[in-house]
Amino acid sequence: MDRVELSGLRICSIFLFAITHSAIADDISAKLEYQTQIEKLRSNEKVQIALNYVETIVARSQKDLIELTEIPAPPFQEQQRATRFAELLKEAGLTEVTVDEVGNVIGRRPGANSERVIAYSAHLDTVFPAGTDVTVKYKDKKMYAPGIGDNTSGLVQVLGVLRGLQHAEISTKAEVLFIGNVGEEGLGDLRGVKHLFRDDAKKIDTLIAVDGGPAERIVFGGIGSHRYRVIFRGPGGHSWGAFGLANPHHALGRAIEKFVKVAPSVTSTGEKTSYNIGRIGGGTSINSIPFESWMEVDMRSGDQSKLDEIDNAFRASVDQALLEENDARLRGPEMTVRVERVGTRPAAKGNPELAVVQRAMAAVQSFSLSPELRLSSTDANLPLSLGIPAITMSRGGRGGNAHSPDEWWQNIDAHVAIQIGILTLIAEAGLAD
Repeated sequence: MDRVELSGLRICSIFLFAITHSAIADDISAKLEYQTQIEKLRSNEKVQIALNYVETIVARSQKDLIELTEIPAPPFQEQQRATRFAELLKEAGLTEVTVDEVGNVIGRRPGANSERVIAYSAHLDTVFPAGTDVTVKYKDKKMYAPGIGDNTSGLVQVLGVLRGLQHAEISTKAEVLFIGNVGEEGLGDLRGVKHLFRDDAKKIDTLIAVDGGPAERIVFGGIGSHRYRVIFRGPGGHSWGAFGLANPHHALGRAIEKFVKVAPSVTSTGEKTSYNIGRIGGGTSINSIPFESWMEVDMRSGDQSKLDEIDNAFRASVDQALLEENDARLRGPEMTVRVERVGTRPAAKGNPELAVVQRAMAAVQSFSLSPELRLSSTDANLPLSLGIPAITMSRGGRGGNAHSPDEWWQNIDAHVAIQIGILTLIAEAGLAD
């Protein structure tokens, strides 16, 4: 998940909240009514039992973290980890656990007297390819392994929240779905949550996702992204004997040059917008005109109109590069280009007035922490773009080097994030007792 910090934003009595490059330097605080709701929950005997219980299962949670981390879950290959996660949901007390068509693990906890459905989820996949060594190692009181933080510890938090509710025999008004979803990372393109929120799916009223950062972090809005793979193709040939043919590498260079010249006209004004040529490739040898040249491109913004604007600039640059390279050839057939959208995450304006955001903030404050509101690119993007309340909360503990082979995680008060999750989930689902 990628983050943009929004520290120091005053919560105003508005329903639309525009994020710009600057932030107002004031502390944030949940509204009194939500602070009161959380305080009342904390005084409930069963809720106290649940909160206390998660402190007693730290060893169990760490055992689960190691086991799940050492089950590889590359993009599009989450099945093995999903199978074990489903077993853990059942062991925690859920009797209705299924795996849907795309691989999402869904455990249903019935509600007492409401038609509302709350989803509490963490993604199963990591960014690391098959064959990566995911053995957990220990050094300097830290646990090292690819994916141990992002997002295996998120799965462990989901289990911890469920176990707390089960142990305390807490009944909620709304039905709660405990989910391990696929496809959050990279080219997974949010396929897990896209399936959960498809048009003919069972209605979900609120999504509370679990992903990166310290306990006080709350993602309330979505950074959107468009991702492309562009492939220029030509006949190819010997660098001397076939000289004059259209050259895919030359066309790729033209496209990049044109795009990076025009892109600042979009990114220099309004809401932050970014672009990146992340990968390029093609060709067979130094003395061969390549028959293929490709690049992968990522563009992002929290404003969908800005995202569309830079997208249009990129595609126009590619089209113009193809035209110019074909016009410049001395002989042979025209070159072609294929522009394939390989990722779409809709941008979603955050609204800190939403009840679920306020409840999460109040839950954070109840542990004498200051809430940090952020924009990021997470599973919450999709429901937020559809007008469905959603947030992404912290997986707790402390970690670093995410998306790298030396990723680490450390259990520093990790139970606090689970306790905050319990309070937020119960507040959103309603205490049936």
